[in-house]
Parts: sequence; C-alpha cells; structure tokens
Amino acid sequence: ARLAALRRYRILDTEPEQRFDDLTMLASHICDTPISLITLIDSDRQWFKSRVGLDLHETSRGVAFCAHAITQPGIMQVPDATSDARFRDNPFVTGAPNIRFYAGAPLVTPDGFALGTLCVIDLKPRTLSEGQLRALDALRRQVESQLELKRNLDELAAALAERDRAEAAQAALVGELRASLENIEKLAALMPFC
Repeated sequence: ARLAALRRYRILDTEPEQRFDDLTMLASHICDTPISLITLIDSDRQWFKSRVGLDLHETSRGVAFCAHAITQPGIMQVPDATSDARFRDNPFVTGAPNIRFYAGAPLVTPDGFALGTLCVIDLKPRTLSEGQLRALDALRRQVESQLELKRNLDELAAALAERDRAEAAQAALVGELRASLENIEKLAALMPFC
C-alpha cells in the first residue's frame, strides 16, 4: 500500500525542481550540515528528488538511513553512526562520504503513508538543537505540501487533457452527424423527382 501511494505521486525519476531544491538548501543551511536530501523510498532503492552536497542520484534501499526513518513517527536522529549498531558497518559510514550524523523527517501522505524523508547529514557526530528540529519539521511540512500540490496539478492536467480529448471526439461526432443530415436532406430534396 505504501508503494502504491508512492506511485500515485508520479515523482520518481523526475527532473529536479526549484521548489524542492529550495527546501533542501534551507534545511542544510538551518541545520548547518553539508548534506541535505529529499528522498523517496522505492521497493529496492532510495531515490533523491533533491540533494545538496551529494553527487549520487540514488542508493540501494539496503544501505539507506531513510529506510529506517520512515518506519517511525517524528524525526529520527543518529548522533554518531559509528556507534549505532544499525549503521556502523554501512558503506557510507565506513567509506565516502563518511556519514557520522543523520536526522531524517518522514514525508507522510494525508492517508498516513511515509514516502521518504527530508534529511540532513553531517560528517561529524552531533545533534540538532530544539530550534533546528522545529525548523526541520516545518520544512518537512512544506515538502509534503509541495508533493500534494504537484500530485493535484498532475491529476488536474490529466483531467483537462481527458476533457479535451472528449470534446474533440464530440466535435468530430457532431461534424459527422451534420454531414449525414445534410446528405439525408439532399436525398430528400431529390426524392420528388424520382
């Protein structure tokens, strides 16, 4: 059901969008982290809709910190990944980019499905202040709003395209009926002479 909800948003593998990039940039700035991401967790991968400070476009779901963050309510913080049993052997902790700190805020649909996260990452152990946590949560709500807006606009565009197709088909049918009626009228006009 969660994956079906993710598919409804038709956002995987789409081009970067300024509205999402602005929010990751703000998250990175407010939380003072070199890396910030908007992630979406697919069946076997973690895909990045927006990213600051990281060149990757996606990772395997098996190594995704965010795959853990979407299973719990609220912001998940990992103060030092090297001392966390879930992550200390993760290749992104033991190697580049050498993640030490992670905080991920789940992006949840109105019907309760966590699609991914807005997350921030640092290369040194730390925690976020209360103000940073509140700001990250506020930015999370903005990402969720943008996802809903995008989904609604996509659905509206599809409905308008369907309406245009129906109107074009109706216009063609009316044209055919008029032509048939004109032919019948011509035949009827010729009937007295036959």
